[in-house]
This record gives sequence, C-alpha cells and structure tokens, in this order.
Amino acid sequence: MRARPLAFCRPDNAVIPAPDASGGHAATDPAAPPGLLDEAGDAQLRRDIRRLGELLGETLARQEAPELVDQIEDVRRLSREALAGDQKAQRALTKRLSAADLPTAVNLIRAFRTYFHLANIAEQVARIRALNDRPEGTGWLAQAVEKVADELGAPALTTALSKLQIRPVFTAHPTEASRRTTLSQLRQIGDALLAAPAELTPRAERARDRQLKKVIETLWQTDELRLDQPTVEDEARNILFYGAALMADTVPGLLDDLADEAAQQGAFLPITANPLALGNWIGGDRDGNPNVTADTTLAVLYRQHLVGISVVLNALDAVIAEVSTSSRLRRVTTELQQSLDDDLARLPELDEHTRRIHVEEPYRLKLHCVRQKLINTRRRLADEVPHREGRDYRGSTALLADLEVVRASLIANQGELLADGRLTTLIRTVSAFGLGVATMDVREHSEKHHHALAQLFDRVGELDRPYADLTAAERFELLSDELGRRRPLAPSPPALDDDGTRTLATFDAIREAHERFGRAVIESYIVSMTRGADDLLAAVLLARQARLVDVTEGLATVGFVPLLETVAELRTAGQILDRLLSDANYREIVRLRGDLQEVMLGYSDSNKDAGIATSQWEIHRAQRVLRDVAAKHGVQLRLFHGRGGTVGRGGGPTHEAILAQPYGSLRGQIKVTEQGEVISDKYTLPALARENLELTVAAVLEASTLHLTSRQPDEQLREWDATMQTVSDAAFAAYRGLVDDPDLPAYFWQSTPVDQLGALKLGSRPSKRPDSGAGLGGLRAIPWVFGWTQSRQIVPGWFGVGSGLKAAVAAGHGDQLAEMYEQWHFFRTFISNVEMTLTKTRMDVARHYVNSLVDSNLHHVFDTIVDEHQRTLDAVLAVTGESELLQRQPLLARTLSVRDAYLDPVSYLQVAMLARLRAGDRDPQLERALLLAVNGVAAGLRNTG
Repeated sequence: MRARPLAFCRPDNAVIPAPDASGGHAATDPAAPPGLLDEAGDAQLRRDIRRLGELLGETLARQEAPELVDQIEDVRRLSREALAGDQKAQRALTKRLSAADLPTAVNLIRAFRTYFHLANIAEQVARIRALNDRPEGTGWLAQAVEKVADELGAPALTTALSKLQIRPVFTAHPTEASRRTTLSQLRQIGDALLAAPAELTPRAERARDRQLKKVIETLWQTDELRLDQPTVEDEARNILFYGAALMADTVPGLLDDLADEAAQQGAFLPITANPLALGNWIGGDRDGNPNVTADTTLAVLYRQHLVGISVVLNALDAVIAEVSTSSRLRRVTTELQQSLDDDLARLPELDEHTRRIHVEEPYRLKLHCVRQKLINTRRRLADEVPHREGRDYRGSTALLADLEVVRASLIANQGELLADGRLTTLIRTVSAFGLGVATMDVREHSEKHHHALAQLFDRVGELDRPYADLTAAERFELLSDELGRRRPLAPSPPALDDDGTRTLATFDAIREAHERFGRAVIESYIVSMTRGADDLLAAVLLARQARLVDVTEGLATVGFVPLLETVAELRTAGQILDRLLSDANYREIVRLRGDLQEVMLGYSDSNKDAGIATSQWEIHRAQRVLRDVAAKHGVQLRLFHGRGGTVGRGGGPTHEAILAQPYGSLRGQIKVTEQGEVISDKYTLPALARENLELTVAAVLEASTLHLTSRQPDEQLREWDATMQTVSDAAFAAYRGLVDDPDLPAYFWQSTPVDQLGALKLGSRPSKRPDSGAGLGGLRAIPWVFGWTQSRQIVPGWFGVGSGLKAAVAAGHGDQLAEMYEQWHFFRTFISNVEMTLTKTRMDVARHYVNSLVDSNLHHVFDTIVDEHQRTLDAVLAVTGESELLQRQPLLARTLSVRDAYLDPVSYLQVAMLARLRAGDRDPQLERALLLAVNGVAAGLRNTG
C-alpha cells in the first residue's frame, strides 16, 4: 500500500525561494538579473517537493513502519496549530514530544532532518532551472562587464580585468554538520531532478523515481554522525572534493565566459590573468589547533598537488586530442621547435611509441612532453627528491611557458581557432590554480612569535632586561633594527623550548614547501590577534631566521598579514599600518612583494567582543582608514574579509557585502573566507557554484571600477557617520551590559546545547582556546554563535541594534535613519542582515529552552534578551517602514514561516533530551538522539554557526 505523503511536502506549503551567494536566501530585487522563481518555476518546485515527500514517506513506511508517517503528520499538525497561537496544541505537542521514547524520537528527528535536506536540494535545483531559463546577456557577469564598458570604455575594462584578483579562501572552521557522504547523496538527488525533462512521460517519471528512491533509501540508512574526530588531512580531502570540481569545470567555464563578455565590449581578458583563484587555510591555520604541524602543512600541500596534477592531466589529454596539426601542412615557430628538441633530449623516458606516431605532429609531441613532465613532477613529489629543471615542474611558471609556446606557434601559423580552444582554457586554468588547486595561507597567534623571540634575544644577552618586559614600542624598535642586520639571531637549529621549536618549524616548513612546490603555494603569513606593529615584525624576524626574508639581500618570499580581530585593534588599524609602512626595513619587504600589503579583518571575534552593530561599523571605518594609509605610502591594499556563514559571524549576501564596502577600498583584489556549511551550500551543485562565483566576480569588478569616489556628498556622509556612531555607541553599551552580566556564562551553558558541539566531531580544532577556563572568554566565536542559534535566540545577529537605533531616534535622527536606509548601501545591508536574523529568531521556542533547562534565578538574563529583541524588532520596522519583517520579500517570509512548523518539533525534542541528559540519564542512545537533533536544527535553519 502506498504511504500517505508527508504533509510538509504538500504544495500549499512548498514555496521556497532560491539561495543567495551567502548560503541564505536571495532578496526579491526587481533590478536583479532573472534567476528568481517565476510562476512556472514555483509550480515545478512544488511538484518536486511533493514527489520527494511521497518517496520519503514510502521509504519510512517500508524501512520502519507505516505508523511512523502517521506520527510525523500528527506532530506536524500540532506544530502548525501551535504556531498559529493554539495554546492547547502547544501543550499537547510539548507533552507528546517530551514523553517520546528514544527510538521514536530518533526516527522523528531523522525524518524531519531528511525532509530539510530534500527541501534544501529541491530549492537549489529550482534556482538552477531559473538560471538556465534567463535570457542571454542578463546574468550578473554580462551586466557588470557591460556597465563598466559603457561608463569607462573598453580600454579601462581591459585594465580592470587584468588587475582583478578574487580569492575565496576555504577554511575548516567546524560548522558543517553534514557528512560528505550525505552531501554526495544529496547531489545525486539534485542531478536526478535536473536530468529529468520538464514534461515527464510515464516512463521517464518511473526512471527518475527509481533513482530518487534508491538515493533516499540510502540516505535513510546512512549514519549522519561522524564516528571519529576529523583529522586535518580529512578536512583537506573534504575541501578538495569541491576544489577539484571548481578547477576542472566551474572556474574554467566562468573565465572563458568572462573573456567572451569582455570581447563583446571590445575589451579582452589577458590569457594569464588571474581574476579568480582559490585559497586554503586547512593545513596552514595553526592558531589554537595543535593538530596542525609542519609535517601536516607539507602533507596537505602534497595532497593538493596530487589532485591538481590529475585535473591538469585530464585537461591536457583533451587538448592533445584536439590539436592534431601536421608539420606536412603547417609550419611551427622556431621557438616551438627548439623547445620540443630540448624536451626530447631531456626526457628519454618518453614513450617510444609516442615519439614515433607523432613525429609529424609537433604540437601533440610537445604536449606529450608536457604530460611526461607532469608525471615526473608527481613522481618527484612522492619520492621527495629535488626538482630537476626541464624534467619536471616546480610551480606553474615553466608549465605555462610550455603551453604558451604552443599557443603562440598555432597563432603564427593559421591555427587561431585551435589556440583559442581547449588550450587557452587550460592556460587560464593553470594560471588560476597552479598545480596545487589552492594557495595556502599560514596563520599563527602573535604571542607564539614573541615567545620564541624572547628565548632568542635573552640568550644573545644584549638587552638590559628580559625581552618579555619590553613595551610594544621598544619591541618594535628592537625588531626593526635587527631586521636591518645580516646576522642570524641563533645558530640553526636554535635552542628553543617545545612551543618555540614548533613556531620556528612553521617557517622552516614554508621554506621547504617553496623548494618542493614553488613559491606560489604559500604567499601570506597571517598574524592573528595583532595588537600592534611589533606583532607583525616579530613574525618577519622569525621568517628571516628561516631564510624566507632578508632585507639586506633583497629577499622576501612571503608577505605578512596583520589580522585585526577585536574592536580595539580595528580602531587602531590605521596607526598599526602606518607604523609598519613608515619603517624602512618593513617597507622594503613590501616593495619586494610588489608593493602589496594585505590586511585581514576579523568579523567573528569583533562581533563576540562588541556586538553586531559596533563590529560592522568599526570594520567599515577601519577599511576607510586603511585605504587612506595605503594610498599615503603608495601601497596596493588587499583586504581579506574573515567572514563566517551566519550574520553573527559576518555572513550575509556576498554580492551586497562587496558593493557596501567603502569607496576606493577595493581595487581589484580581495580575499574572503568560505566556512563550514556555506561551502557545501554554495559549491555542492556545479551550477550554483558557478552562480555564486559569478556574483562575486561581478560585484568586485563593479566596486573596483565604479565605486572609487563617494556616492554621497562629504557633508551628508559626515552626518550619517555621526548618526551611525550614535547607534554603535548605544548598541555597544547594551551588548556589553549583557555579556558582562556575571550570570551570563551559566545562562548560556544551560539554555543552549553548546556543550554538545565537541561530541559532534565537526572539525579538528578544539572549540575552546587552551587554558581558557570555564567562562565565555576563551570560547571561540563559532560555538558562541552555534549555541545561540540552536536555541533560536541568535543573540549575536541582532542584540544591541534596537538600543542603538532607539538612541539615534532620541537624538533627533529618526528621519535620517530612514534616509540612510534608502541611500547608504552599507546601512541598508546592515539592516537587511539584522532583519533576516530577527526573522529566524524565535523567542517562543527560546522560552521553552529557558523554562525547561535554566535555573529560575537566571531567568532575568532571558528577560533582558526578550526586551532587547522587542526593542530591535520595533526599531528595525520603523527604519524599513514595514509593518512586519520581510514585508518586501513575502516569498522568503512565507518560506521561513513554513519551515518553522517542521523545525519546532526538532527543537522541542532537543530540549526534552537535554533535560534528560542533565538529569543524569546516561543511556548511550540519548546522546546520539541529542546530536541528531542538533543536526536537524542546523539542516532546518541552514546554519550551524
């Protein structure tokens, strides 16, 4: 008997908009290119979700029992009635879920979680269909290229494209709750939906359903929970799952299209330009992760190169098949012939059969030599032997030279179309990715460098007191003076304690990586918690000890990046950069690095430190100051935005965030972190990966060329700044009033499931900093946001904003706030992100957590949160002029409301199980059920932390 379809899959509930570039949802923007769902697309989405629900119901009935489907329907019905305000239904729902036995609870949670996964993938498929249906020339990329050409002309567009350097940086921050196995299964579902024709014949429908049934059944039988804590190399494998696809298909296609769009405007994209590349922190991010060692860094880089070489070999084979030109029919250039002769002499291992059959096909023979060098490179890296010039590659410079000599010969001998085919695509790919897929950044905490240097300086014995007793200014002078000397601080290896040895080994590993893989594999060393200019010079001096830099010899193989994480550092950003660039020795290092200075801005910690209003405002102000200081010193500024997935960690629509940057702060180069569940949401399906990258490229191109001066008169901007400062000051006071409450730590731990984060085994890095104690000070920003999100309080995304806006109104700036919302991109984006977070916040669900789990003498903390929530809600609506949240985005508002009916039961089950666990229940299945509930909430909200 066919199971009753799950009610949450009925079409009257299935109205779900498309995800935007941040992993959230796209705003309805009449000026945006087509891509949002029209009536036909919405109907198709409804049909897809209905069918997926029916198949899920059949799976549950077959795999478990038909009664489970009935139980799900009853719970869903009560949840909807409770949402509508029915108190009787609310009590019945709470009672029923609190009394559920563990097997039933587990099945309910897994069923709802599976639904969320199916609904999420159906949304993504609908988005792809909408993108495929949009008219040619209306995409983000086409519009941005045309806009720049129209306003500035083709030569300026060519110049802008040649300077474009955009780098999404993949990080291993532990916020991805889904296993890669699950993500792969969901991709199969997405592929099956996309492959089916719009009008299904009965036969085609049966074939599609057979595939969907199989995958849904497999999904149900797959354990969602990880058995072991992921290692750093496990995390690297996960990222390369996405990186390989981006390198093989997505980015090459996007770059080809970018070149085509430029050509349509009379401009061109230089063939070896690097407008879009990937970055990676996995294997390089040491800050607080003892599992990242020098050996780990080299192991991850090796794994990256195995993947990258494999992708290049596959692409090269396609080029070889395409380029069959005979020397009997066309000549080749002298340069190509000489290059081929040199290769044949240096590669005796090249297959004799290959030499013979391609003797009159010089292009193929040359490319086979390139192929042999790639194979030799792979073998050399495996055997850990030195690079041999002309026999293998170290980095991509020689490889690109080989490919370009082939292309130049084709062009010179009437082979232009072949030159601009797969060969050009391969050259663009290698220019973007090298052989290692992604450029690795290395990061370490500033105190680690001073700890090592203290031992080195104190052993030299030239100071009148211990290094640790020097002021920051004294350290800066000492370190700058030492940089200008030729001597090493200590013999190699120096006598250091374990921590110091580990820190210095990092720099030695960078040098070894450069020797083994080429200098492009690691180009930036990031100093986290940079408080002053001396913190950066400390890292530079250790790099000199490892022979990575030497001012006296004109050597600088790596650049140094201050990471400004707290409000105090953001407020002194200009002073820090000015002090660095005013120092002759450091300025010489920047000159040797092409006059490029990178600065990283930390969103997560500044938010945790000061609240969202002050964090966003101080980051915005810091960018302005850094822009001006860099210009003063004649330096190109590259900003690295350390954004998380949630609004509370700097998340939000990427396109809007880029366009909201201060004028002139973006000059073609930008780096942005991609973290946790955002990576899977943006990159699992190739078409959405393409769309998200296209959004980013379009925004950076537009901001770098058309937003170099203020959009507002200086007088107006000064007035807005003053008003925003009023908002920030009052918001900061309200936020610190909450986090400084001595009862907050106990309240936070009791009202959220944050203590379960470690058991989820999401990542290799601990959730708390070493020796941080039991309070909240040492808690990382990720679990901080995770806890608030799971309990639906989502404090980091909005708390303090209401007090800030109310203070501005009280100061007589109410009308100005409305003006800022309509005309200031920064303020509108800020308010929009807060509005989204308020919509996802559920104080009624949060109250259930508090009433069930928190000691009554701590309830005053919740009262404070509720008061500020109402204040923020009222203030945001006053600014936007709406009567309810997301009034201008009804589709999105309805979607979030619909999801709540299926998310609430998971939250109530989570509360019931937390209560049992904290009451002393040690049933091993209880923890499993609780972790599944955590996973379920994450899937429903599409955010973990």
